[in-house]
Amino acid sequence: MRIDETLLDDAVRSGNAFLRLYRWDPPTLSVGRNQAITHVGLPIVRRPTGGQAVWHEHEVTYAVAAPIACFGSLRTAYRSIHDRLADALRTLGVDAVLAPPIRPAGRPASCFSVPVGGEILVQGRKLVGSAQVRRGDAFLQHGSILLDGSQQRASPETRETTLRAVLGRAVTFDEVTAAVVAKWVEGFRPSGRQAVRPSDIASLAP
Repeated sequence: MRIDETLLDDAVRSGNAFLRLYRWDPPTLSVGRNQAITHVGLPIVRRPTGGQAVWHEHEVTYAVAAPIACFGSLRTAYRSIHDRLADALRTLGVDAVLAPPIRPAGRPASCFSVPVGGEILVQGRKLVGSAQVRRGDAFLQHGSILLDGSQQRASPETRETTLRAVLGRAVTFDEVTAAVVAKWVEGFRPSGRQAVRPSDIASLAP
């Protein structure tokens, strides 16, 4: 995730906007920047963004770093990015919808315990968990699109779903990244700017 922070620093300095897609080796637990670390015996990293614990294993991790002006506001950026990801998932046959404007009660231990407004759901269960941070006039938003597996290592109180569970088959990293890139390049040009360049897209370890 240091690369995500590097892209955010670039967005602050230069006004460039980036989309990054990657996966994890080895599987790792990430915790929000203000979350206490209580897990023992697991590889752990601290995210620059907020939110709760996420177990990164069978997933596509996405990161968007851009000037806030590209979207108008942080709230608009959060929803716009999820709209584009949901559109990409629908091309794979996923009935993805955005959660209504709701806030969870309390602070669950896992990102995937309960949905919040604007996140991507399938049949009421969270498929994509995201977090955001602002730095100057730019922001970083990144999150996990779950391919398979479980978030039990993050917390026993999870209510996620996965693309395998939704579609009844294995869905590959390459399938999802191709769908996301196709939709991004096709029509995602906030404020008249190109939001992604082919050189900005990478499949990299954190």
